[in-house]
Amino acid sequence: MGMSAFYGSTDEDEAIRTIQRALELGITFIDTAQLYGPLTNEILVGRAIKGHRDEYVVATKFSRRMDNAVPGDMATVGKQDGSAEHVRSSVEGSLTRLGTDHIDLYYQHRVDPTVPIEETVGAMADLVSDGKIRHIGLSEAAPETIQRANAVHPITAVQSEYSLWTRDPEAGVLPTCHELGIGFVPYSPLGRGFLAGRFTSPDELDENDFRRNGPRFTGENLDANLRLAAKVREIAAEKGVTPAQLAIAWVLARGDDLVPIPGTKRRTYLEQNAAAVDVELTDDDLTRIDAELPEAAGARYDEAGMAAVNR
Repeated sequence: MGMSAFYGSTDEDEAIRTIQRALELGITFIDTAQLYGPLTNEILVGRAIKGHRDEYVVATKFSRRMDNAVPGDMATVGKQDGSAEHVRSSVEGSLTRLGTDHIDLYYQHRVDPTVPIEETVGAMADLVSDGKIRHIGLSEAAPETIQRANAVHPITAVQSEYSLWTRDPEAGVLPTCHELGIGFVPYSPLGRGFLAGRFTSPDELDENDFRRNGPRFTGENLDANLRLAAKVREIAAEKGVTPAQLAIAWVLARGDDLVPIPGTKRRTYLEQNAAAVDVELTDDDLTRIDAELPEAAGARYDEAGMAAVNR
C-alpha cells in the first residue's frame, strides 16, 4: 500500500526493486488492492512481477466501485459494493492491471452491510470455478460473517490488523479462524511503522500521510503510545534485534497459520524485516511482552474507518 498511496512520498523504481528483492529472499506473498492508489498499486505490482508471475503468490482486494476511478485520485472512487455483479466485473480490472490470468487470493476488502455475505462469496466461488481466482479471502470481517461465508465456500484467509499493540482479533476472529482451519493474515504488524521507530510524531510525516491524523498518533494517545514504543525498543535491545524484528517475531510466534504482511517501501527495511524469521522468542519473552506491553491508546482508525470493520 505504502508504495503507491497513503504513506507520503513514493518511489516506484525502489518499490519495484523491493518486490523483486523479496523474491530473492524467498518472500513470495505479495498483497495489494484496487483501493491502493487507487489502481496504481496493482499496476506497479504487475510491472514488478512480470516475467516471474508464477513465482509469486499474489493477493488483491475489491470492495468499492472503480467504474469511474482515475488512477491516483481517491476522490473518484465509488461506494462500497458487495453485489455479485460487482464481484464479477471488478476482477477483470485487477487481472488486467496485474498482467495475469489468475489471482491467487482474492479478498473482499470490507464487508458490505447492504449485501448478504452469501451473495458476495457465492459470486467469488464462481470466479474460482472459472479459474480467475484460486482462493477466497475476507478482510476485517466479524466471526459470524466468517462462519456464514465459509459455509458457502471455503475461506482460505482472513486479513485484519494485528500486532503487539492491536490484539482485537484474539477476542473472536482468531478463534474462529483456528476452528475453521482458515489462515490469518495480520496487516500493520509494525503498528504502521510506529513500533519500528520510523517516527515519533506526526509532524515528522509528509503532509499527505494519512497517519498524521490517526487517533493513535495525536494528543494524549501519542504520549501513551510513545511509552509503549519505548518498551518495545527496550525489549528488542535486550534481545539484540531491531524493534521491527521483535514485532514481527511476536506475530510469527502466534502460530504457523499466521502470515504477517509488513509493508515497506525500501529494500533496506525489507531485508531487516525478513531477518525476523531468525528471532527466537522464549516462553519467558512472550510472557514478559504480554505483561509489559499494553494495547495501544486510541482507535485504529477514525470514526468512519472503524465503522467499516468487524462486520
